[in-house]
Amino acid sequence: MRVESDPPQSMSAGFELSGDASEGALTLYTPLGTTLVALSWNAAGSTLQRGAERSQYSSLPELMRQTLGAELPVPALFGWLAGRPGDAPGWQADLSQRTEGRIRARRHDPAPAAELRLQLEP
Repeated sequence: MRVESDPPQSMSAGFELSGDASEGALTLYTPLGTTLVALSWNAAGSTLQRGAERSQYSSLPELMRQTLGAELPVPALFGWLAGRPGDAPGWQADLSQRTEGRIRARRHDPAPAAELRLQLEP
């Protein structure tokens, strides 16, 4: 994930995603397999777990903003992973290389611009 903020932010991590947009979990890993953060969400709210630190958020968009520096459209993400273009205002997904395990999405609006690149493993 790259966010064109000032200064620009960039994050590269392995991930595991489960559930769906209404109730799910996303864990981000370092290249060595250590857990960076564990995110979870449901109707009651959203949680960020980083080591022993645990933070609560009122919504999934707020959790994503705080974690990644930009709001990631989780409902559309589940669609993109399933091969559906999905509707995410401000985002445009390129699924042309999905069969090779690559998905790319770019957000132009609202600022700052952001780009998400996924490399999927079978």
